[in-house]
Amino acid sequence: MTQALESFARRVGRRRQALAPVLLLLVLALGSFAFFAIADEVAEGEIRALDERILLSMRNPADPTDPLGPPWLEEAALEVTAVGGYPLIVLSLAVVTGLLIVTRRFGAAFYAVSSVGSGALVSHFLKTFYDRPRPDIVAHLDVIHTASFPSGHAMVTTVAYLTLAALVMRFFADWRVRAYVLCVAVLIALVVGVSRVYLGVHWPSDVAAGWALGAAWASLTWLAVTLLALYRSSGHAEGSRKQLRDGAAEAMEKP
Repeated sequence: MTQALESFARRVGRRRQALAPVLLLLVLALGSFAFFAIADEVAEGEIRALDERILLSMRNPADPTDPLGPPWLEEAALEVTAVGGYPLIVLSLAVVTGLLIVTRRFGAAFYAVSSVGSGALVSHFLKTFYDRPRPDIVAHLDVIHTASFPSGHAMVTTVAYLTLAALVMRFFADWRVRAYVLCVAVLIALVVGVSRVYLGVHWPSDVAAGWALGAAWASLTWLAVTLLALYRSSGHAEGSRKQLRDGAAEAMEKP
C-alpha cells in the first residue's frame, strides 16, 4: 500500500513538472501578443480616446490637477508607486541576491539578477524606441525622466516580483503557499501600475503594456530555468538507471 502511494505521488510530481513549462509558455505567448497588440494601437493613435477617458475618470471634472479622493490617498499613491521604482527594486534585489550567495545558491542568485536586469534593459530600450510623450491632459504628481511607453514601473515591478515569487515558491511544495506568493506578486504589480495612472504620469495603455510584457519576460526567464532543471533531473535519472543496469549486468556475469 505504501509503495503504491509513493508511486502515485511520483507520477503526480512528474505531471506537475511537465505542466509548469506549458503554463509558462502560455503566459509568454499571451503576454507577448497583448503587448504588441497594445503597441500597434498606440502607434496608430486608436487608443488615445480610451486612455483619456480612463485618465480623466481619476480626476476632479472641474479641476484636472486634483485627483479624486482625500489628500491622504495621493500620498499613499506616491508611497505605493515607490515600490516599483528602481531604488527600492535594486535594494530588494541586492538583499535577496546577497542571501542567495551567502547560502551558496549561486544559480538562483544569477537567475534573479539576470531576470530583473534584462527586464529593465528591455524596458529602457522600448521606451527609447517608441518615444511616446507623457500624458499632457492632467498634471503630473510624480517626478518623471523618461518616455511613457511602456510603463517601466509596471514592467519592471512585474518582472521583479514574479522573479522573487518564483524563487520563494521553490522552497514550498504546498500549492496553497505557492498560490499565495504568486497572488501577492501579481497584486503588487497591479497596485503599482494603477498608481502610475492615478498620479497622471502614464497613460493606461502604457501600464497595460508594461504588465503584459513584464509577465511575458518573467515567464521567459522562469521557463528557461525550469527547462534547465528538467534537463538536469532527466540526466541524473538516466545516469542512475545506467548505474543500476551496469550493476545488474556485473552481478549476472559473476559466477
